[in-house]
Amino acid sequence: MLLNNKVAIITGAGQGIGRSYALGFIGEGAKVVIADINEEKGRNVADEIIAGGGEAIAVRTDISDEKDTIDLAQKAIDNFGKIDILLNNAAIYAGIGFRPWNSWTAEEWSRMFDVNIKGMWLCCKAVVPHMISRDKGKIINVASGTVLMGTPFVLPYVASKGAVMAFTRSLASELGDNNICVNTIAPGFTMSEASIEMPGLPDGFTEMIAGLQCFKRAQQPEDLVGTAVYLASDLSDFVTGQLIAVDGGLTRH
Repeated sequence: MLLNNKVAIITGAGQGIGRSYALGFIGEGAKVVIADINEEKGRNVADEIIAGGGEAIAVRTDISDEKDTIDLAQKAIDNFGKIDILLNNAAIYAGIGFRPWNSWTAEEWSRMFDVNIKGMWLCCKAVVPHMISRDKGKIINVASGTVLMGTPFVLPYVASKGAVMAFTRSLASELGDNNICVNTIAPGFTMSEASIEMPGLPDGFTEMIAGLQCFKRAQQPEDLVGTAVYLASDLSDFVTGQLIAVDGGLTRH
């Protein structure tokens, strides 16, 4: 019960990796706020948790909208009285497809950065004051192993996730005096719904990636949960500004 009675906001927790984070945190004793732009999916995960005896609420949230992020933080406080953990998992990824670098539109670039990096900042801006008032907190930002590999054909996504890493290091420097840890997880190519259904995914891509890893199997959402629990728990109180790649050794070189 590494997260016993801690309150965690997890964005993008209505499906895929975010759902796995939520269920993993519940298993360690946390109370969870499911933030997702898809209200129905968020509510389904919250209902699943409640049916299993856990405590959760779902809040429909567009993280690129400042009003939504302020409302998200307030609902967490209203329901659970505090916020210990913010896991910034939500991002534009599903359905983006593999395309040449110069085929993306300016609007697609703007939307990618509005959600993947500005949305992360807005969530922090809404939540951090509540952490400062308690002189402790854990912020976990989700980047991507694509940054470490220079993965082609998803350029705006890779660029936005590179910004997440820089964001983490800078914010960690600013929040250290408040005992708030800020760290990044970089997942490998994970078998979430979004990855499995990715438009333009080359034949054999999943098998190729698995073959390059130390562990020769496809990465599952559950493989990321343990690292997130560690970074959210008191065990990592002296760890901040760090990037942890969870990819089966894919980026070990």
